[in-house]
Amino acid sequence: MNSIASKVIKHKKAVLLIFVIATVLSIVAQFFVSVNYNMVDYLPEDAQSTRAMDIMEEEFTGDVPDTRVMVKDVTIQEALAYKQKLEQIDGVSEVLWLDDMVDLKTPLEMADSEMVENYYKDEQALFSISVRTGDEVKITDEIYELIGEEGAIAGEAMNTASSQKMAGQESLYAAMLLVPLIIFILVISTTSWIEPLFFLTAIGVSVLINLGTNIFIGEVSFVTQSVAPILQLAVSLDYAVFLLHSFSDYRKTTNSPEEAMQLAMKKSFPAITASAATTFFGFIALTFMQFEIGADLGVNLVKGIVLSFISVMVFLPALTLYFYKWMDKTKHKNFVPSFEGIGSIVMKLKVPALIVVFAILVPGFLAQSNTSFIYGTGTQPETTRVGHDVKIINEAFGETTPIVLIVPKGDPAKEAELVGELEQLDYVTGVMAYVNQVGAEIPPEYLDESITSEFYSDNYSRIIINTNQGTEGELPFAIVKKVEDAAASYYGDEALALGESVTLYDIKNTVTKDNVVVNVLTVVTIAIVLLLSFKSISIPIVLLITIQAAVWINLSIPYFTNTSLVFVGYLIISTVQLAATVDYGILFTEAFYHYRKEMPARKAIVKTLDEKTFSISISAAILSGVGFILWITSSNPIVASIGLLLGRGALLAFIMVLIVLPAMLLVFDKLIKKTTIKSTFYEEK
Repeated sequence: MNSIASKVIKHKKAVLLIFVIATVLSIVAQFFVSVNYNMVDYLPEDAQSTRAMDIMEEEFTGDVPDTRVMVKDVTIQEALAYKQKLEQIDGVSEVLWLDDMVDLKTPLEMADSEMVENYYKDEQALFSISVRTGDEVKITDEIYELIGEEGAIAGEAMNTASSQKMAGQESLYAAMLLVPLIIFILVISTTSWIEPLFFLTAIGVSVLINLGTNIFIGEVSFVTQSVAPILQLAVSLDYAVFLLHSFSDYRKTTNSPEEAMQLAMKKSFPAITASAATTFFGFIALTFMQFEIGADLGVNLVKGIVLSFISVMVFLPALTLYFYKWMDKTKHKNFVPSFEGIGSIVMKLKVPALIVVFAILVPGFLAQSNTSFIYGTGTQPETTRVGHDVKIINEAFGETTPIVLIVPKGDPAKEAELVGELEQLDYVTGVMAYVNQVGAEIPPEYLDESITSEFYSDNYSRIIINTNQGTEGELPFAIVKKVEDAAASYYGDEALALGESVTLYDIKNTVTKDNVVVNVLTVVTIAIVLLLSFKSISIPIVLLITIQAAVWINLSIPYFTNTSLVFVGYLIISTVQLAATVDYGILFTEAFYHYRKEMPARKAIVKTLDEKTFSISISAAILSGVGFILWITSSNPIVASIGLLLGRGALLAFIMVLIVLPAMLLVFDKLIKKTTIKSTFYEEK
């Protein structure tokens, strides 16, 4: 470290120049990174939704009709005119309406009334449309121009368009709230007005470089784009704080800023490395998710932690030495209140704290395992246009979710039997296939391709099933399973289904397996890092119980409040909270371990609490603030869910480290001494 430190100090101008160039290039590069809002793209390649989508793209020109458009106060003829205009919009590949289900030349009174009311009721027409992926914003804007303020759009394309519109605005809004909050917290924790800007510059540069280097990946998920930069800032800001606090301490012992920085880099290197390592390996676990949104976020966070570490150990020393005189000129009095005496207070709570935590540990674990989950993006608030449109369409026509079946072509009789069985299923309101719309007795080659292409490709037959339930939940997933089972009974593995409810069903099956893998990997990798850091068997167990208890309590709250939790948020936060907040425990335990060599256990705990409570509270305040700001500013339920869980989790981890960890260290002091290599604990004679 001495060698690296001396080179950084000697070539500080070159270091600054390199980082400035890299930052400028990264700012430009990030504009060439595309953001993917389509969750089906992140399913594993062997998932049946993925295979079905690949076949659809190869074999058929029309996409799945996943969006509904409602027009008010129209006659049948006016509705047909709207349908024609919708078909003319570039990017709308298919429009299904009543005329595709019944012959409008005959009186509607003679048609099945339930069928008619699925598409036309009380002078309101409801169209099912397919929207080209990637152009949702432009296409939905054109549809709104056509249907006016009274019309409504709901469905997957509208949700995607809304997320795309809000992502940039919300990230800016979050940053506008977050930066002043962090500066305020850092100003309180330092003695210089300018020092917080050094922290933010060092981590901000690494965040921008991380965003820019995504150009080599080419594309990131909307979850990564919204969460990763802010999360990287929050979890790695401590590295900069460690270094500059150490630099300030050494400046009191030497007149040379260069010597003070070299000593500070050497002293803070182990602490920063240990902190970065636990977070690094925690985030590595996300990359093992089969549902690749987790892997996408994991890669970005791992990359971000490495870049933050390099920035703090290379860029920040050069920046500080170049502008340290500004720190001297902007000194202010210490705003930190004295925490003297907090250790004695906490010690009085040790027995009740342990009783409470161990009493709720098992219920918390069981509750978080039984929380009800949302596997998509959930519903938008009714105050938004999207939420309002969903409400009025559902009030007028009820919920409608299409499922598309792709089966091998060539056996009309078998296809007709399958269609007949599907029509008899509960909650199925209509089935569109060649055999029941045109007739199994009419050979497709006798008809115009414009008619047959909707149902047949060279190798496959397409069947569209409309259901009157939502996209996810116990009942919609049961419908998907029945449709898949019915198709499999005729065609085996060659029958494939797709649609929003099918995608969410596949996501549910995928992430349920991911949950076990990710959680086990996170705990094991962090345990190994702690084992190597403390050379102890018992300390990692004590630390992991403390932080894991906070995770379980955090994730059990939705169960006890009877609210559903977005599963992607649950899965990510169960890793991120543990990886990001275990640092509080490490900081506390390292200080305790040091003082325990000089004094009895109780006295060491009290001294550690008096000295480290403020440092831990600053870290927790920043991480918690980041989480709650994400929750407040994001309209995307996945991002908002991650924010709420992160904000609440950081506070819970802080409380556990402040109250429960000291009690556990005291209770297990003798065990820690016996299971730690070269513990050399103080013993009273």
